Amino acid sequence: MNVRRDVFQAIADPTRRSILVLLATQSMTAGVIASNFDTARPTVSKHLQILTSCQLLTQEQKGREVYYHLNADKMKEVADFIAPFRKLWDDRFNKLEQVMKSYK
Repeated sequence: MNVRRDVFQAIADPTRRSILVLLATQSMTAGVIASNFDTARPTVSKHLQILTSCQLLTQEQKGREVYYHLNADKMKEVADFIAPFRKLWDDRFNKLEQVMKSYK
């Protein structure tokens, strides 16, 4: 059964977030990525499949190896979606800070 994954479902998992952090600076093969985790390689492969289906990662075939790359454009879409919420919470925390300072 082919299930379409949501980007936010994908990044909800801490292992997948760790994979994204690993790939932020350089591309890697599945084996190299898996060596950074204390889980079975098929488990990491499933995480890579989910991240790829959400377009957070892209694949590039080089000879017999498949390299995974972070898709910066898709990550920017996620960041752009979150930005208004970040501003909202920053404003709320700043107001709370002002209220707390007035009680001193």
